[in-house]
Amino acid sequence: MTVKPYKASGDSKKQQVAGMFNKIAPKYDFLNHLLSLGIDKMWRKNAISLLKNIHQPLILDVATGTGDLAFEAHKRLGCKVVGVDISSEMLKVATEKINHRKLSPFISVQEADSESLPFEDNVFDAVMVAFGVRNFENLGKGLTDMARVLKPGGKMVVLEFSKPNRFPIKQLYLFYFKRILPFLGGVISKDRDAYTYLPESVLNFPDGEKFDAELIQAGMRPIKRFKQTLGIATIYFAEKPIQ
Repeated sequence: MTVKPYKASGDSKKQQVAGMFNKIAPKYDFLNHLLSLGIDKMWRKNAISLLKNIHQPLILDVATGTGDLAFEAHKRLGCKVVGVDISSEMLKVATEKINHRKLSPFISVQEADSESLPFEDNVFDAVMVAFGVRNFENLGKGLTDMARVLKPGGKMVVLEFSKPNRFPIKQLYLFYFKRILPFLGGVISKDRDAYTYLPESVLNFPDGEKFDAELIQAGMRPIKRFKQTLGIATIYFAEKPIQ
């Protein structure tokens, strides 16, 4: 079953996700760091470190949001990054941050659908996405299009929430995700549905080996999975085959 942010709405998941992020964009960065206790910053650093051996890569950041992963990539790799997102309001925040940091020669963002990327085949050295793939309306289509724009031998890095399975981490995680997070997120963002959708989308996401299978189906070769902070998140590292 497809999990959507607003159950009473007849709009598609894609429309609802765009609307949801447009609503919460002003508070998104604050809530991201608050609700993860700042650990998300470490996860992003770990994700970018997987690309350190690529010389001056051109990187596509899918579902870039307010640009945090793109900024981290440029900071650590000195590379150029193109970010895409379906939320115009999130991109406004990203653009303000780019201009404030005087990074427009290196980082650019544009509104685009992750399942129909506006780029030619075999353009980017790496494609990355943080906390975005579970919001795709069609996961397979999105991953396939990300693979399409990668150069042969190019790398894909996906950082996404996952489900811990060890006692008592699993129980504490579920309590926080189902009770605390929706309440705090709803109060601060004024959109409780958005922060009820978050745990629902994570619990319904095909993580671990199931996501590796999705990558293979999309034409990628999974290299390794890296669990983060007791399995709360996972970094998936994959490569586009040369032939």
